[in-house]
Amino acid sequence: MLVRWSAIVPLILAFAAPLSGQSEAELKRHFEGRRVTLKIDMPGTEQGVDIFPGTDQPLDYSRYAGRLKENGTAIEAGEGAMITRIRVKSSHIEFQLDGGGYGTMGDETSSSVSVESTPKSNREKNLEAELKREKDPERRDELKDELDDLKDAREREDARNRAEASSTAQQKEQSIRQRRLEGGSRFNIRFRDAVPAGALTPSGIEAALAEYVLFPELPLNPAVGAPTAGSTPGGNLPRKGMTAAELEEILGPPMQTAERSEGALRVVTRTYRFGGGRVTAEFVEEVLFRYSVTSE
Repeated sequence: MLVRWSAIVPLILAFAAPLSGQSEAELKRHFEGRRVTLKIDMPGTEQGVDIFPGTDQPLDYSRYAGRLKENGTAIEAGEGAMITRIRVKSSHIEFQLDGGGYGTMGDETSSSVSVESTPKSNREKNLEAELKREKDPERRDELKDELDDLKDAREREDARNRAEASSTAQQKEQSIRQRRLEGGSRFNIRFRDAVPAGALTPSGIEAALAEYVLFPELPLNPAVGAPTAGSTPGGNLPRKGMTAAELEEILGPPMQTAERSEGALRVVTRTYRFGGGRVTAEFVEEVLFRYSVTSE
């Protein structure tokens, strides 16, 4: 029997696909774009808070306190935050909030400013060479006086450069600290070996973070009302956690697009026409987290 590889290769790839990748997609659909309330202060760093479920001490409070002290508090206990990204790694799950924390690729983390000494001028070098050759005492005194003046001027320049560098470093440190407070944070749900299958579910993540995060049910805004079955093409409804591409499969391309910043997040608002009204949808990293439906 002849086997058509064009037909069998997709099957092989499907069965070979890692479970984590499949579960990550499910977790993204469930969590990303939702808002939660923090029960603990979250440090302003991409190192976040490490949680070790099932151990005697799931949270190392000494390390946790050190990160808060070093990086400040990006999200305070009792504050709300948006789940902006879920990532499944080999032995842990990243649960990112309001951008995931400062210090990821492209974020400046060092406030140091290098200062180079002012080089000797050609005149200073020439005077040093001339002084070595000069035998006349009076002329040597003249050369030394001029050399001392040039050296003093160079040292004053070095002092000014050091003062400017110190001021710049302080400004950078203040700027980095402010950006840390605006960059969100994250939980790292860690396991000794591979991530167990039970943790790769919404209920598994919520159980692991239950002591630190409040997961409320988020009803639709009653002021704008919810769309009814059949109000969008094909009877499909938008849902939080959809990607922009998935929503456009239902509603088609947007009529209007606008962008704005909410803290460290870039929010994209797209307006779609459907039936006798329109849908206004808001996205973070192309994930739908809020929408409203109006009639015309």
